[in-house]
Amino acid sequence: MICLVLGLFTLMASATIQPTFAVTPDEVLSNPALEARARALSKNLRCLVCQNQSIDDSDADLARDLRILVRERLANGDTDQQVLNFLTARYGDFVLLKPPVKPATWALWFGPLLVLGIAILGIVIRLRRKARVDAPALSPEEQAALKRLMDKGPS
Repeated sequence: MICLVLGLFTLMASATIQPTFAVTPDEVLSNPALEARARALSKNLRCLVCQNQSIDDSDADLARDLRILVRERLANGDTDQQVLNFLTARYGDFVLLKPPVKPATWALWFGPLLVLGIAILGIVIRLRRKARVDAPALSPEEQAALKRLMDKGPS
């Protein structure tokens, strides 16, 4: 029984781990080098419908259209950068899964670090305030000892 459960669990885990590709055989280029370039480009381009998937992984119609467009441009002799430039000119940096670091994307790149820094600063300030508030009051004996030390001055 345990073997059956483990086997079923392994089968389910392997089914979820294996990547799924949305590229259909009719999209694949006959030139393996161009196809490899198209796949590499497609993995770095965002599906404009799904948004968190690359066009290589997305089953959306628009992603399929973009995959075909990438392959057409590569087949017509465009370089990888020319394909990326064409797509970013048409759809903006949003089409890139890793947008470039420039003033328009600073909030995207550095915003999370800024929020994290503010959160850490807030936690530190709160802990310091709590430490001051939680310090026990001095007993009369401790106050007297402190007064003697203060009256004595530096030695």
